[in-house]
Parts: sequence; C-alpha cells; structure tokens
Amino acid sequence: MSNGQIKITFPIGFHSFHKDQAFNFQLNRWHSLGYGRLEDLKSAGAQINNPDNWKTTMLDQAEEAVSESRFLNAAYYFRAAEFFLTEDDPEKEPIHQNFIHYFNEVFGDDGHTLIETPYDSSILPTIIKPAVTEVEKGTIILHGGYDSYKEELYPLVQYFSELGYKVITFECPWMKLPQDDKYPGLDIKWEKIIKAILDHLSLDDVTLIGISMGGWLSLRAAAFEPRIKRVIASSVSFDVNQYVNPLAQKIASLFFTKFRKFTNQSMINKMKKDSQYNWFVNHLMYVTKHDVPIEAFDILLQFNEHNLHSEKVNQDVLILTGKEDHMIPLKMHRLQVQALVNAKSVTDKIFSREDQAQNHCQVGNLGLALEVMANWIEQKS
Repeated sequence: MSNGQIKITFPIGFHSFHKDQAFNFQLNRWHSLGYGRLEDLKSAGAQINNPDNWKTTMLDQAEEAVSESRFLNAAYYFRAAEFFLTEDDPEKEPIHQNFIHYFNEVFGDDGHTLIETPYDSSILPTIIKPAVTEVEKGTIILHGGYDSYKEELYPLVQYFSELGYKVITFECPWMKLPQDDKYPGLDIKWEKIIKAILDHLSLDDVTLIGISMGGWLSLRAAAFEPRIKRVIASSVSFDVNQYVNPLAQKIASLFFTKFRKFTNQSMINKMKKDSQYNWFVNHLMYVTKHDVPIEAFDILLQFNEHNLHSEKVNQDVLILTGKEDHMIPLKMHRLQVQALVNAKSVTDKIFSREDQAQNHCQVGNLGLALEVMANWIEQKS
C-alpha cells in the first residue's frame, strides 16, 4: 500500500559527513538525491568507520525511519546499507528487497508503470512515467551504468515528467539480484540495450541521458543508434586508460599483457588491505561476470576512446562535468569534447565549487544540473 505521491526536492550543498572520501561521497549521494535527512546522515557519518559498521549504521537509520513512517528515508537507507556489501553476502538480497518494498510504499501510486523489455534471452525491468502535463514534449531515456538501480534515478524521472516529458529508465542487466546465467555481464555495446527499448516501445526520436559510467555508454549508443537525437553525458569517462599519463599507460599495458599472474595477485593483495578497493573490484567482478580480478579489469579497460567511437556521434550533445570529480580526471572533459568532431552541436559545462556541483555527477546540486539539462533539451528539440 502506498502512502501517496511524494515530490522529491534536491537540497543544495556538499557536506563533510565523513573524512573518508568514498563514505562521504555516498552519504552525500543519498542526501543530494533528496532521499536522506541532513541530521540522519550527519549522525551516521559520525558513527561509521568501516564497511561493516557502515551497514549496521545505515540499517539502524532505516529501521528508525520505518518506525516513524518515514518510508522515503527508509527505502534509501536500506539501499545505502546494501551498497558496500559484496554480492556473495547473504544479507545483500534481503536488504535490497527492503529497499524495493519501501520504494513501492512511497511511489507505488505515482503514475508510473513497470514493464519487462525483452533483451536477448533476458528482460530489462523498465519504468515508464508519462508526462504529467496535458501536452507531451517528447521522450527521455535515462540510465546509470556501474552501481545504480533504476529506482535511484526516480527523482530525475519525476523532474522531467513534471516538465512534460515521457520518461523511461531501466535496470542494467548486470545489476540484477540475484544474478543468473541468462543475464549478460557488463557490455560496452550499449546500443543493443537502447535498441531493445526503442524497438519494444516503438520510439524514434528520444533524448538519452547517461549518468557516470552511463555517460560513456550513452555516447557509445548514440554513435550507432540514429533514433537517439539528443544525448547528455554526465561525468563521462572518455577513456579509462588515459586517466594516467602516457608513461603510466605503457607500464600498465605491459603488466596487463606480460605479467598478468603477478598483476592479478597484486590486485588480490590490495583488496585484502583496502576495503574500498575490495568493494570496487568485487563489484566489477560481479557486473562483468568474471571471478578473476584481472579478467574483470579487461572489460573495464574496454571503456576507451577507440571503442567509444565519438567520431560517429552526429547528434546534439551536452557534456556535464564536476571540476573536482574525485573519480574521473578533469582532462577527460576536454578530450571528450574535442573528440566529438561530427556532432550536430556540442555544449559543455564544467560545474565549480561556487555552483555546489563540483563533484561526481554534480552531487551537491543536482537541481542545477537538471535545470541545465532541461533548458538544453528545450533548445535542441
């Protein structure tokens, strides 16, 4: 049973919830999306000191929110509690199901529908929310990529629906819990997934918005799918190999080709010492469906300039970047913009600390980023 429609607002500000950058960013992520109360996240940040403690702290916050019928907070505190759990943790799926349960409590009567889009031998769980205005302006498809579920993007879905767009978001097949053999692992050929959605829903003129790893994937899809007319990439990575300087690239290539066993063991050793790195590699192995760290990294390294095919993108493009993104070097912004040599138009914006949107995916001021997106879509439609 839903407790009615809730309109999410986007608070402004990036806070110092925790001294650890990874923990701090995730706490800000839930706050910036409008899911978490400032006082709750401050309290949680003061208690957290490792991934296990993160889980128990966020579960406590979730249970307290349930007891007070704050189901929006509860849903995303359960999601936060799940976040750093490895996929073989027996608690991960039950906690995830609590997240979905309370999401439905909040948004079950919000006017969206959930369908199954056929994709290869599997399906893509897909949310469709119609425009809430009398006149529909067009269709927007939006998605993440590496570590987000479709329900996390719902505030963005709401935002654009209220502006008059039909909005579609969906689950990446590699994010399914529990995973099974019919679901493919992480695949750079994103155009196949977008094609499945466009075909199933008979769409031929859409704006595609990709967030984080989804930014790279959205541009890759646009290079091969002409029914995408406008594409927005937030925090696009361009080429993960080029995060480091040319000398470091050559050394890394040598280790990945000539010294694979040594490199793989080094990764395993680092996982034992660094909890955040351990989470990243475990999640990478999960989404790529590889049990060996270096084999999972082989897939990640496919996210490069050559496979992106920026030269094939001929649509209108908007590139959004946070000046102090702690995950993606700022130079990727310039390289991506320069590579779009055949785009119909290229608009780019780098958000600064003054904007409160200087971080990865503009966490800290998502409202501003969405306003920039909406104005641009209006101009290019």
